[in-house]
Formats: sequence, C-alpha cells, structure tokens
Amino acid sequence: MSRSDPLEDAVRASKAPAIARAAAVLRLLGKRGTPMGVQAIARELNLVPSTCLYVLRALVTEDLVAFDADTKRYALDAGVLTLARAWLRRYQFNDLAQPVLDRVAREFGLTTLGVQIFGLDHIIVTAMSQSGQNFQLSTQVGSRFPALVSATGRCIAAFGDHEIADLKPRFEALRWDEAPSWEDWCAQVAEARESGVAVDAGHYIAGVTVIAAPVWKTGQERRVAPSHALVAIGIGAALRSDLTSLKTALATSARSLSEQLAT
Repeated sequence: MSRSDPLEDAVRASKAPAIARAAAVLRLLGKRGTPMGVQAIARELNLVPSTCLYVLRALVTEDLVAFDADTKRYALDAGVLTLARAWLRRYQFNDLAQPVLDRVAREFGLTTLGVQIFGLDHIIVTAMSQSGQNFQLSTQVGSRFPALVSATGRCIAAFGDHEIADLKPRFEALRWDEAPSWEDWCAQVAEARESGVAVDAGHYIAGVTVIAAPVWKTGQERRVAPSHALVAIGIGAALRSDLTSLKTALATSARSLSEQLAT
C-alpha cells in the first residue's frame, strides 16, 4: 500500500479504522454506480480481501450495501437513502440556497452549486441548479473535490483561520488543467479576501470560469472559517461581459444567505 494512499492516510488518522474503511467502501460504490465484486473493491481501496469482505458483510447487515448472490457483487442499498433523507430534512442550507441558485443560474445562463466545506480536507456538492440552455456544464450532488481547488479553494484560503504559507504543500498536491504558480495563487487569494468573491479563470478546467462566494453559518464573522460556498460555473468566453455583474450577484446572495443561516 502506498504511503500516499488516501484510504491508508484516513485509517491511520482515524481512531476508528473500521469506520474509515466502511466509509471508503460506501464512497467507492457510490462513485462507480455499478455493482462490484469483493476483489475489485479490495484492489481499488488497497485493502486485504478478507478485511474488505468483513466490512462489506457488516454494511450488508445494516442495509447500507446489497449483495447479489448470483453475480457475487455489491452495490449501495436503500439504507443509504434513509440516512440521506434524514440529513436533508435537517439541512437548512439546501432549503435556503436552492432558490438563490435557481435565480442566478437562470439570470446568467450557467450552472450554480451549493457546496459544504469540510475544513482543508474536501468540499461536497449539496445542491445544484442549471439554466436549461442547450449547452451547460454539470456535476452531481454528492461529488467531492479537494478543499483548496478552483475558486472555492481560494475562498477557503482567504477566509479560513490558517497561515497562507502552511497551505503550500496542499496546493502543490492539487491537479489543474493549467496550474497557477504559487505566487499567482496567493495573489488571487488576497484579491478574494478583499473583494469577498474568488475567481478561477480556466486554471482548474481549461476554458471554464468558476466564481465562488463564501457563506457562514454564524454570520459573516471573518474570525470563523466559512461553512459553505455558492459557486457559479460557465464557459469563460461567454461570461466575460457578465463577469462583474455575476460576481456582485453571487457575493450579495452569499451575504444574504449567511444572515439567514445565522438567525
């Protein structure tokens, strides 16, 4: 197993390695979307097959994973949906953010996302809206991305409670289509801190502009790291004339959403 393997790192850091392995199995099955055999799962996650089988059997018992006796393959089961529904019922951000995402997507003809921030580890897409135009960019609710990537990463760096120099190792591990230099990225982080909105102009995905504005659950107290972000994604050339208006709309919407979440 490679020292840089994410599952190994998670298991080593966790005080409950069995839970870390189970979470990795669930994420893998969700990402693949098709049933997988125990050997394929173990190989993908660098697990000993017997350990992988033990985890899978436990998940089957909890109705989180289904086992097909004919194909000998595993897939997510309905228990995952039950957990997701319970989470969505208490998740105020999505209820408040969805009308905002719909409005901005419709007004500017692009894709908008609501994401939850998990410190410096990762972000997860929890809500999405599309304009309905013939050509549009898309992702899936539940998609996971490294925390510091693209425009959202600049927001996290700009408004988090950490020293910018400490982020360099994480920055250097990111994958970009056209990676900015460390110096340029730091300058863009400083600009985001000043303007309240961050822009990635084709670095993360070539030809695509990503704009992000931070959202706080405790109001806009800069001493506290943002909990979420509103994100807009569009083709760079098509956004040039609307970029200033879009940045203003996204920043204003994020401030309003922060105020609602803080009440």
